[in-house]
Amino acid sequence: MALTAAVMLAAVACGGADAGSGGGGDKLAGTIKVDGSSTVAPLSTAAAQLFQQENPGVKVTVGTSGTGGGFEKFCAGETDVSDASRPIKDEEKAICARNGIKYEEFQVANDGLSVVVSKDNDFAECLTVEQLRKIWEPGSKVDNWNQVDPAFPDVELELFGAGTDSGTFDYFTQAINGEEGKSRTDYSPSEDDNVTVQGVSGSKGGMGYFGLSYYEENKDKLKVLKIDGGGGCVEPTQTTVQDGTYKPLSRPLFIYPNAAALDRKEVEAFVEYYVEHNADIAKAAQFVPLNSQQEAELEKDLETLRKRHAP
Repeated sequence: MALTAAVMLAAVACGGADAGSGGGGDKLAGTIKVDGSSTVAPLSTAAAQLFQQENPGVKVTVGTSGTGGGFEKFCAGETDVSDASRPIKDEEKAICARNGIKYEEFQVANDGLSVVVSKDNDFAECLTVEQLRKIWEPGSKVDNWNQVDPAFPDVELELFGAGTDSGTFDYFTQAINGEEGKSRTDYSPSEDDNVTVQGVSGSKGGMGYFGLSYYEENKDKLKVLKIDGGGGCVEPTQTTVQDGTYKPLSRPLFIYPNAAALDRKEVEAFVEYYVEHNADIAKAAQFVPLNSQQEAELEKDLETLRKRHAP
């Protein structure tokens, strides 16, 4: 997906701002370490590839430790930018503060969590939030589709989902079970969404959840369910995520650059490039671009960043 993004955004890369110069036209050089959410990683990878086309002297590495794992590294001063599929938690803020790590926050795209089943599943089309809670709540013993709805056949339910270090896990449990981290534990967890794809696609009774972009990338292998959040069944699409009708599984995606790292010209240039081209990068990487209100807020945040780090 990242390679596709690089190809699709070639025109953006060629026509971008002077990201390759550091003030007086000096070539940029150095290494930028990005880590965190596996959901945001394809977005950051696309941004990194495009930025490096204009700045071959800069090496941008993108890791995937999960949102929580990424913040652990970030607050320990090990990374320059943290990818996150949820806002930073109070306890993570406290660790960063104790370690003297200051940061900026930028929302760069939107995403919807998709609930997926096997292509062989020909009976489930839409689930209510209440049905999802019945399946995923702590202590749930639901292990057959006919326990979810008596109209469904006698098919074993096999569950796959995000690992506990993932922002996807945090968001899904908050949205469905009403409390972050509150979930049944007898499912197959992974920080790697490709593992969930393989598990669900290989089981007629399989169910899993991850970011909409992963479904878009694997729609030939999976079937996505509509979700009824109280206003009727709605399919996750870029339109329904952006306009807020896909409830409650829509979410913002963030990057958190280290404030001290932004004093390095290459890091500041990369973050500016990422933010300035957010819409094109989001579209190419199959994420949902910001709406007009979010875009205006991001532009204001970028202007604040430039003033704060002006020479």
